[in-house]
Amino acid sequence: MRIIGAGTREGEVPTLHETFWTVPNLITAARFALVPVFVWLVAVGHDWAAFWVLVVLGSTDWIDGYLARRFDQASVVGQWLDPLADRLSLIIVTLTLVIFSDAPLWVLLVIVGADMVLFLNASLLFGGSPELPVSVLGKLRTAALLVAAPLVLLGRTPELRETAVTDAGVVLLALGGIMHMGAALDYLLKARAKAVRLRRDGIEPRDRARWSTTPAAPAPPSS
Repeated sequence: MRIIGAGTREGEVPTLHETFWTVPNLITAARFALVPVFVWLVAVGHDWAAFWVLVVLGSTDWIDGYLARRFDQASVVGQWLDPLADRLSLIIVTLTLVIFSDAPLWVLLVIVGADMVLFLNASLLFGGSPELPVSVLGKLRTAALLVAAPLVLLGRTPELRETAVTDAGVVLLALGGIMHMGAALDYLLKARAKAVRLRRDGIEPRDRARWSTTPAAPAPPSS
């Protein structure tokens, strides 16, 4: 069974819809709307409820991509909305775990710091997203963090407090942070290499009309 890129229809060129009103985009919006619910549940100590919210967040992150590929519902909005929602959700969830649990602060600093470098690099070089595909390391990083966060939460519950679950969650969270640095560096190098290739072909990278396949949009990192 294909996990990465699930739903891809081999041999077919996907349509890039202009409308926001696609099922994947609605799922993405609903996913991000659950983030403040998660923060509130953790803050008031409803860890099991927060755990299930995280499960929904993690599963819908895969589902919206699957639906977009399987049913040809990719959209211009979805190309920047999905990674933007993912990254903001990841930062807010990690920040919440740092404040209310044993999650290490350095993981949050790594995520935010790397994303700021990527954002500034993309803005200065391309005036927006360099439109690079998400790397396998980036997907593995996201998977590690999506598994780590619920484990950290479970380690806060009375039933599992001071057990191996807590340690496993923190270790996996740290591993996700390390992979995030690697994915960010890989994306940074690929973005700069793309800028060099465009200039070699006589194209200024900030002149997006000459190379971009999508209209100008925010530049969330895609590492």
